[in-house]
Amino acid sequence: MYDIALQIRAKDWLYILLIGVIFGMFLSSLGYSLLQHNWLDGAVYGVILGFSITFFSLVFITFMNRYILPKLDQVYWLFLAILFSFLSGFLGTLLGTFVARSFELKLLDAFVQDLIAVAASIGVLTYIVGALLYRFVRMRNEKERVDSEYIQSRLRSLETQLNPHFLFNALNSIAELIHQDKDKAELAILKVSAFLRNTMNESALITLDEELRNVRDYVELENIRFSGKIKLHIQTDLPRLQLPKFSIQLLVENGIKHGYEGNNTSLDIFVDFDHSKQVLIVKNNGKSMQSKKFGIGLNNLKQRVELLCHGKIEIYAIDTPTFYLYLGDCIENTHS
Repeated sequence: MYDIALQIRAKDWLYILLIGVIFGMFLSSLGYSLLQHNWLDGAVYGVILGFSITFFSLVFITFMNRYILPKLDQVYWLFLAILFSFLSGFLGTLLGTFVARSFELKLLDAFVQDLIAVAASIGVLTYIVGALLYRFVRMRNEKERVDSEYIQSRLRSLETQLNPHFLFNALNSIAELIHQDKDKAELAILKVSAFLRNTMNESALITLDEELRNVRDYVELENIRFSGKIKLHIQTDLPRLQLPKFSIQLLVENGIKHGYEGNNTSLDIFVDFDHSKQVLIVKNNGKSMQSKKFGIGLNNLKQRVELLCHGKIEIYAIDTPTFYLYLGDCIENTHS
């Protein structure tokens, strides 16, 4: 694992290239104009310099960050950074000047008569600019690390609410069964144990197939208490995707808790996917919802979907309780 100071992305190099080209073009065209030369020649030469210096910077700094600095004590990093940054500017100037000559661009006298001194001066300037960019990249990486650790902390806090929430409801169900049917109560305890064993992994995201397997196990557990009156209907052409753990299970649990009317009626729960809207749909034919206000469990799910997937959950209908789960782009970032 690289030190945070060594993490330079492809997008960073694109920005460095743009800065180098624009900076080189501006300075070179200004210098040409002040010395009464064609500023356009200076602009073209500056663009060539920007590309060539960035090329050497990419090669040297990438090699240094990957293969040299991670093996050395940080006390040597500054010296090597200065050396390689200087070489990027120095060699980039030599290469850029060679390319400019091959295109027969008009060069300033200094680049013709004392190229080595000019290249050395640009090498020093390259180090100064590189040091500023390094500070920016490091500050950006540190901010992202702090943000990531904060998100991980929030997710761990939210995840600790899940099992107690499930266990509270499951134990209440078992408590009722003890007075009604001890054999069913014993079977329910075994089902709870199996369910928790299947779901006790550290990953905050699981596949849709895994989540649906947990949902089926959960409904089987509840049907011990409700004598098979909970009917689960799952669409067959569901996509392959990831989602936060306990997402559908929590919506199914919410439907059973608030939608089941009891007596001899049954409760049908549907899990579908709308491919045109790219949304998971969980609905039931039970009692109408009283409001669209989220409770503890739904708020928990809402926050996890936002943090992990940049998605959202919404109540689409209350007469026929229907939830829409927009997953967005789910990225596992909770455990290193």
